[in-house]
Amino acid sequence: MTPPEPFDDRPPDPWRPPVRNGAARPALAFIAAAALLGAVFAGVSTSDFISHLDRQMHAIHCSFIPGAGAEIGESGCRTVMLSPYSSLFREMLWGGLPISLLALAVFAYLVMHCARLWLSPKPLTTHDSRYLLAATALPVVMSILYGIVSVSRIGTVCKLCIGIYATSGALFLGAVVAHRGAEPSPLGARASMRRYGRWFGEGVLYVAVLGLAYVVFAPATPKSLQGCGTLVKQGDRGIMIPLGDARGGTPAIAVLDPLCPACKGFDERMRASDLYGNLSLRAVLFPLDSACNWMVKESLHPGACAVSEAMLCEPGAADAVLAWAFANQAELRGIASTGDDKIRQRIERQFPAVKGCLGSTRIRNQVNKSLRWAVANALPVLTPQLFIGDKRVCDEDTDLGLEYTIATMLRGEKPS
Repeated sequence: MTPPEPFDDRPPDPWRPPVRNGAARPALAFIAAAALLGAVFAGVSTSDFISHLDRQMHAIHCSFIPGAGAEIGESGCRTVMLSPYSSLFREMLWGGLPISLLALAVFAYLVMHCARLWLSPKPLTTHDSRYLLAATALPVVMSILYGIVSVSRIGTVCKLCIGIYATSGALFLGAVVAHRGAEPSPLGARASMRRYGRWFGEGVLYVAVLGLAYVVFAPATPKSLQGCGTLVKQGDRGIMIPLGDARGGTPAIAVLDPLCPACKGFDERMRASDLYGNLSLRAVLFPLDSACNWMVKESLHPGACAVSEAMLCEPGAADAVLAWAFANQAELRGIASTGDDKIRQRIERQFPAVKGCLGSTRIRNQVNKSLRWAVANALPVLTPQLFIGDKRVCDEDTDLGLEYTIATMLRGEKPS
């Protein structure tokens, strides 16, 4: 006669079926391996970020293979790194505290924690696996949030980031498998909370130590916060166009080429950081187009002269013209390369109010005055340039150090 099976009055666990054995320990090894891979992705990203703190041009690794794909030039990884979403406290710390460093700390902690559970002679219990579910859910939630930000705010994604997103998802799936194979926990609620608190404190310590070490050993604040030159002649002469809505902020002048990709990127970083809100900004147009600019032998940005004329024709609509030009730079440069009359026709179709003004002697003279203003102030032949008051923001301070530099200059502080 077969003895009756013991009665089990425990409530069913939706994550774990009644019978499931043997999968927990391999799942722990998988989680540790995935966390190690995530740490490598985050480490490469952090290394690229730190290398750019010297304000020089360096190669960026942008590949699904960690450490591969190093390149100098535009890439999704460079765009994401230079965006204000790549680090925290950017106005208080040069370059800010990189998010990838915090991700590195979290992944390193998960490697340690899973290795500890895997090496333990005790079987994995549901007490352990529930904490794993919560711990691995954090990278998943952050990956979703930053993925949305990359697509909706930055407009691109980086391959290293995708690698971090993928490993985060793998971590959570591994935790689910581990939980389904875990044994019932003998611990009570109070003992469980004490152990969870200790484990959580360890994770916080990992993040705090790495973050503090970064702040302590980060490169010193550059001396260029005093600016790189000053304006000799600030007179308007009818060439400066008000931009934005902040009229009571600190006076600032932006030297722009409407078809310059670097100007577009600079404008996007300024807007994303909400730095324009503190400035009473006026623009001086400096088209790097030989059609009107005698300082360039070849047109770096064909069509920029015509777009600049359109902005001067309708100063009240200059923001709209500039936004349209930034959004359609490649198309407009392509049209201009086939003929000056074609780019002007395209602009007139988009902004009918400039018809009759575009290409007129008066408006061409205004563009010429803008160029002469640049010569009078001995400005280099490049765009963009930004002046806070009469001090020019150094070119090398317009990337990772943009927020810190402008915030410091607005406060009137000088580096020690």
